[in-house]
Amino acid sequence: MAFHEIRFPTEISAGASGGPERRTDIVLLASGFEERNARWADSRRSYNAGYGIRGTGDLHAVLAFFEERRGQLHGFRYKDHADCTSAAPGEAVTPLDQVVGIGDGLLAAFALKKTYGSAHAPYERLIKKPVAGTVVVAVDSIAQASGTAFIIDHATGLVTFLADHIPGAGQLITAGFELDVPVRFDTDKLEINLQSVLHGSIPSIPLVEIRI
Repeated sequence: MAFHEIRFPTEISAGASGGPERRTDIVLLASGFEERNARWADSRRSYNAGYGIRGTGDLHAVLAFFEERRGQLHGFRYKDHADCTSAAPGEAVTPLDQVVGIGDGLLAAFALKKTYGSAHAPYERLIKKPVAGTVVVAVDSIAQASGTAFIIDHATGLVTFLADHIPGAGQLITAGFELDVPVRFDTDKLEINLQSVLHGSIPSIPLVEIRI
């Protein structure tokens, strides 16, 4: 299997449904109290892109995409329109959006991440598939120049500072970005419904996030 650095058609994903899922074991004790244990440290997203099909053009685009990925075999990028940037809803991406690390004068590489929540138990999600051309970085609130101060690996989400630009001890590294979700098809079969000569649908196009 492989990961193809290509995005599922965004005009179709815009009409999809889905979101994050977690797994929690719950044991009801004889006293009536519960014991709860998280089986997954990280959430896993899943989607149904079938709702985004608007005509035969979309249908054939998905068919071609599905065949090229060999069904479930190869992963690809997916834009989750409900959660696709580092910024707050409706806000533009800035290099101050997310804290990604604190310098120590030696460490040059930092993983992009997005934090959810703040007061009780913030969740840090690693971002492995930033969108090319969207990553902006700051050190102690001073914007850094891509290609001069740092480089970004868009396949892994790793920001690497170049020589003479490695953050000093205690310096705060922040970043802003757009992001894709690494997914695969969660089926090896597409059920195509030809409602008429001019229009068809694929009621279910299940996609599931993959760990990379």
